[in-house]
Amino acid sequence: MRIAHVAVWVSDVDESAAFWTEFFGAIVGPVYESKRRPGFRSRFAVLPQEGGQIELMSGPWVSPGTDEDRMGWAHIALSLGSEAAVDMAAVRLGAAGFLLEGPRRTGDGYYEAVARAPDGALIEITS
Repeated sequence: MRIAHVAVWVSDVDESAAFWTEFFGAIVGPVYESKRRPGFRSRFAVLPQEGGQIELMSGPWVSPGTDEDRMGWAHIALSLGSEAAVDMAAVRLGAAGFLLEGPRRTGDGYYEAVARAPDGALIEITS
C-alpha cells in the first residue's frame, strides 16, 4: 500500500504550481476544470525521484485558512536526502520569504527546516 497523492486547497493554483516547481523541482500537469463542480480547478505537482504527487486545488467556496493549528493534516514532510540539500533549500526558501525555521536537529533526531507555501501549508524539509 502507498499514498497515491495528497491534496491541498490553495487560492491560486498557478501560483502554487510555480512554487512547487521552483523550490522542489516538481513537474506540474495541466489544469483540470470540473464540469460537474463549476469553479473547481486543480493541477498535480509530481515530485522528482519517487514521484510523490500533490494535488493543488482551488474553488470559490474555499476560504483562507488561519495561522492557528486546526484539525486535519498538519504538514507534509519532504526528504531531500542529505543535510546539505536541506541547507541549500533553506537558503533559497529564506531568500524568497518562505522559510519559517532554519535547519536544525529536532528532538526526535531529524535534521529539518520548515517552510510555508504561498497559501500557508507547512512543509518540513528533512535530510
